[in-house]
Amino acid sequence: MTLRKIFLAATLLFYCSIVKAQYDFKKTDAWLAENTSEMGGRAILVIYKDGKMIYSHAVNDMNLRQKMANKYFARKQGKTADLDDYTPSTRQPVASCSKWLSAALIMTFVDEGKLKLTDTVGKYLPVLTAHGKGKVTIGQCLSHLTGIEAPKLKESLAEMKTANSMDDAIDDIAKMPVEGEPGKVFHYSNVGLQIAGAVLEKISGKSFETLFSERIARPLNMKNTDFGKGKVALPAGGAISTPEDYLNFLVMIKSKGVFNDKRILSENSITQMQVNRLTPDIKIAYTPAEAKGLGYGYGEWIMGDNTVSSPGLFGSFPWVNNNRKYTAFLMTFYIKNTGRNERYFELKKLVNDAVTVQ
Repeated sequence: MTLRKIFLAATLLFYCSIVKAQYDFKKTDAWLAENTSEMGGRAILVIYKDGKMIYSHAVNDMNLRQKMANKYFARKQGKTADLDDYTPSTRQPVASCSKWLSAALIMTFVDEGKLKLTDTVGKYLPVLTAHGKGKVTIGQCLSHLTGIEAPKLKESLAEMKTANSMDDAIDDIAKMPVEGEPGKVFHYSNVGLQIAGAVLEKISGKSFETLFSERIARPLNMKNTDFGKGKVALPAGGAISTPEDYLNFLVMIKSKGVFNDKRILSENSITQMQVNRLTPDIKIAYTPAEAKGLGYGYGEWIMGDNTVSSPGLFGSFPWVNNNRKYTAFLMTFYIKNTGRNERYFELKKLVNDAVTVQ
């Protein structure tokens, strides 16, 4: 472990020992100890309430197989495996947690009047009109209601790797089959946000990565969060972030669009993002197993108890509980999702109980 990480861990331990005196996190600690082995062997949970981080706890319970898998994954990327404990500054791919970030970026354009949620995408991307998809709206892109039948994730990501530009990515989407009328079919995928991201590039003349940096990352002091350096940004799943960075974003969401006394999004945009778009007349074509039964707004799941979230493929779980006025971020890195939904709800309940016991 580096000196910087040792110093940071010691500082957090001292700080959190003071805060823990105000809250009862024993059951949360026990849950992490019991479940981390099933969540890739490493996890960190950070919680923010009343203007401060009230909890930061990491568990490292990696077995030999998990260590070997991490070394293999790192080697494929030309990197050295890091098997140390996670810290609030650990950078990891956060997969579909990216959707929340991207939806917020798109809403900044709505706030400025440069884009309307009712705008049809064919207005900006004629190739979609040429293939019968031009009437899809920006709002439908943010809520997975495009009516486009996206391929399975593995196939979709493989296609993205062959794209040399955002235009190439949209050309591929234009050729995908249609499975229903826009606004009538929910299909959780990368498609809608990829289209919306392409629209942002067209109306701004800037790359998606630049727009995210200017409008979200910098204002929220997310110094270690970006969408990579690939040829084409993946708005629905390409972000790399840290627990402390993502927590800043969640604080902004909880504070109705304000961070450090600066408005990032309008309160109306926050409200619109949290409206459940899955009305009874919507056909569910595909939803992840861990999200079965949940509602969906713009870039975020509606979990009940006035809680919103956007979990990722690798198990990271950010959430905002508007009733109890706190935010939390669980960082993990694993693929097997068996039991993940139940774990999310168990953890959320334990944290809910902890933050209300003082």
